Amino acid sequence: MSLSSWNENEAILHSLQDDILVTNVDGTILKVSEATGKIYGVTSESLLGKSVYQLAAEGLFTPIATPMVLKEKKKITFVQTTNKGKKLLVTGIPVLNENGEIFRVVSYSHDVTELLELRKFLQTMEGEMERVKSELDLLRSLQLYDSGIIANSAGMKNVLTTSLQVADVDVNVLLLGESGVGKSLIARFIHNKSARNQGPFIEVNCGAIPESLFEAEFFGYEAGAFTGASRKGKLGLAELADGGTLFLDEIGELPLAHQVKVLKCIQEKKFYRVGGTKPISVDFRLISATNKDLEKAIEEKVFREDLYFRLNVVPLTIPPLRQRTEDIIPLIHYILEVLQEKYKREKRLDEAVIHHLLQYDWKGNVRELLNLMERLVVISPTSLITTEHLPDYLKESYPSPVIPAPLSKPLKEVIENVEKQMIQEARDQYKTTTQMAHALGISQPSVVRKMQKYEIS
Repeated sequence: MSLSSWNENEAILHSLQDDILVTNVDGTILKVSEATGKIYGVTSESLLGKSVYQLAAEGLFTPIATPMVLKEKKKITFVQTTNKGKKLLVTGIPVLNENGEIFRVVSYSHDVTELLELRKFLQTMEGEMERVKSELDLLRSLQLYDSGIIANSAGMKNVLTTSLQVADVDVNVLLLGESGVGKSLIARFIHNKSARNQGPFIEVNCGAIPESLFEAEFFGYEAGAFTGASRKGKLGLAELADGGTLFLDEIGELPLAHQVKVLKCIQEKKFYRVGGTKPISVDFRLISATNKDLEKAIEEKVFREDLYFRLNVVPLTIPPLRQRTEDIIPLIHYILEVLQEKYKREKRLDEAVIHHLLQYDWKGNVRELLNLMERLVVISPTSLITTEHLPDYLKESYPSPVIPAPLSKPLKEVIENVEKQMIQEARDQYKTTTQMAHALGISQPSVVRKMQKYEIS
């Protein structure tokens, strides 16, 4: 190769912006581009004649291309780390002589430090997005207006959190709580969030089926099994739940005579129809509910202990409405929207009505609230529902402040006494100033100011 040709090649090599390095098979550096030295924090001239093995041992870069190319005998690409912490995407290429043997190794690289940092950032962001997505899914589940479940209170949030946790596994769940708290809604919520949500949801009210008909309704019967039976026979409720969820509501009302048969069906997932001789296999997820004290029923010998333990794998107590004050106003608005759509009537509640509803004890829980709201929407002659439309029992339950004789004290003092008394009563009844504000119909900052004014801790 002539000198002029060599200088031309050198000029081309140094004009490249990339890191290019040429070694012989022993790893001795024969040529480098000017960009190479800058990448490794040294001068390019200082690299000439040195061994890549020596430089790797000194920590200048690792791993090295030459031995990898010699071993693989083909083009390779890998990530190299420099002494400055940079990440380089290195490609090593074998150069063959006229005999087809490797006599040179050419490597070039690109600084991908920022790309790798960006990749790491994106992976972190993906993890964060998954976390946020999970939180949003949970929040979406906690604001279940479409399902009629309102969960602003801590008690209901705990119920729904636990419901989501057990929905993914076919564990037996026992829903406890007073009548009207929404046990059926929670049971359907668990079903809808489970892997069985495409299967049937079969609800069996154990207290509504006559004792003499329970076995035929629950297990079904064969044709001609008894007088009056259908000629074709009938599928039972347990069989209809195959592939889905079987919800035994009011399980505490199940007659003692039938409890052992239901227990056997739950344990073995097999049963016989009435009049049948062939066992029927079923696959269902079991949820039960009751407003009774089953442990007391066991003591009274009206409920089987073995059935209780089979049902009570995961007990879940739904709080009564009087313990869910944060949920009352959202429930009122939700029910009002549903009823307006149902009856095609535009209605709104006076603030005084809301105050009455917040003060009421709600022994019938959400069911009682729903019935009352339906009554108000239907019977109120005006679009504004006022306290005049409330039933007498609800008006009487509303606490009336004690007002002294009109002329015994100045008006300002009387007003302040009444205001102080109402603030104190709200403080005694509610846990937070936000709840107090809802009950009193004023803003939360106003509650704080008035508590400071009247020195109410």
